[in-house]
Amino acid sequence: MPDDVTVIVLAAGGGTRMKSKTMKVLHPIAGRSMIGHVLHAACQLEPTRIVAVVGHQREQVGPHIEEIVPQAVMAVQDTQEGTAHAVRIAWEALPAEAHAGTVVVAYGDTPLLEGETLQRFVRFHRESGVAMSILTGTVDDPTGYGRIVRDDQGVSAIVEERDAGPEHAAISEINSGIVAFDAGFLDSALPRIGNDNAKGEYYLTDTVALAREDGRTVAAFAIDDVMQTEGANDRAQLAALAAEMNRRILDRWMRAGVTIVDPTSTWIDADVKLDVDVTLLPGVQLQGATVVGEDAVIGPDSTLKDVEVGAGARVVRTHAELAIVGPGANVGPFAYLRPGTVLGADGKIGTFVETKNSDIGPGAKVPHLSYVGDASIGEGANIGAGTIFANYDGVAKHRTTIGAFAKTASNNTFVAPVTVGDGAATGAGSVIRRDVPPGALAVTSGPQRHYDEWAQRKRAGTAQAEAAVRATEEAAGEASGSPHGGTPDPDVGDTPVGG
Repeated sequence: MPDDVTVIVLAAGGGTRMKSKTMKVLHPIAGRSMIGHVLHAACQLEPTRIVAVVGHQREQVGPHIEEIVPQAVMAVQDTQEGTAHAVRIAWEALPAEAHAGTVVVAYGDTPLLEGETLQRFVRFHRESGVAMSILTGTVDDPTGYGRIVRDDQGVSAIVEERDAGPEHAAISEINSGIVAFDAGFLDSALPRIGNDNAKGEYYLTDTVALAREDGRTVAAFAIDDVMQTEGANDRAQLAALAAEMNRRILDRWMRAGVTIVDPTSTWIDADVKLDVDVTLLPGVQLQGATVVGEDAVIGPDSTLKDVEVGAGARVVRTHAELAIVGPGANVGPFAYLRPGTVLGADGKIGTFVETKNSDIGPGAKVPHLSYVGDASIGEGANIGAGTIFANYDGVAKHRTTIGAFAKTASNNTFVAPVTVGDGAATGAGSVIRRDVPPGALAVTSGPQRHYDEWAQRKRAGTAQAEAAVRATEEAAGEASGSPHGGTPDPDVGDTPVGG
């Protein structure tokens, strides 16, 4: 690649057709903003500098760009007066000594653009030695696009749709808007571009005529995958681009050895990493920087965001975010892993379990119907059904520690801060407020007491009271020795009177 490359990304437009409080280029596709995808592609050129032209809602766009590319130069376009006006503002934001090498102009709303395509484009431009190169593509329906007009010297003109006569309307090669310039030519061309047109704007496409006037050549670099240059102006186009990007991501992973049972219901973000022989069942969404290890099975119906899943783990009908699932572990179905959850190797988080900011050790199990918040659970421990880790006292969060190989019974509440020692146990229904020594059994339930005939007295006239009366009478009859609780059966025992 050239030693000196400047990338100018145009991101100042208002995007009014999005009808959104969010700036157009910030709308997400596959886990990145649209401009995030473009910047990712641009960075693969290893450019000397990146200049982003911002305008509308720059208080949103600028910090987002700087988060992705901290060294990016921000150029502010207060009034949108055309593409050449935007490029001139970007060019003027750089010192004179930076006006060298190759200059690539890209757009912030073309999320399918790939770095490899830009690399080939810049290499082509450099080797051609031309004043400028245009990234083009051939489409079945060129309606709405600028047509590329060629002659024996290269590109002679770009004819916009509104100006296209019959001979131009039939041209199927279109202008993507992505251009590479020789910096020296751009330096001389920008001041010469006028705005004598219906909109009173400065068009970057006018550089073609200026190059030809200078006796310079304009080249076209045609790509087969013209979808890479497609932009999104409204939500419908955004959804179409998102579906196409997801299709490409799924295709890449399947060809890399990942089984995706139902591609129509599976969505994978651009930054997700999958090992060979991962299986994704229907209804899976893998978002953010999720990583899934070899032989793991995800799904069906699971959403993982920024989650690390170890080799051979199984995650079923689960929602998880910023969590770690160890190798061979099992999660779900119907589990909710909140940020800070770490499940050790061969551990289990089962049905209707919610976890948060908790370390669950190797082989430890929380099988069902529990909330585990701000806890450390040791190796091999087992948490009984219906357990609550009461971590909040109304002012601050506190931590609970369950020791290695401890066994807690059903329907326990651990009132933090509290520690249950290694090998300890708890009784069913216990509320644990004090530390339990290693190996001890902690029981807090009081003796069982009965208030006889409570239903008959307090719920008289109800079905509950009537059922209690019947059961009491039947029990009294059985106690008297009659199998039916009433008059002796004439067919059993003594002969009836008068027999």
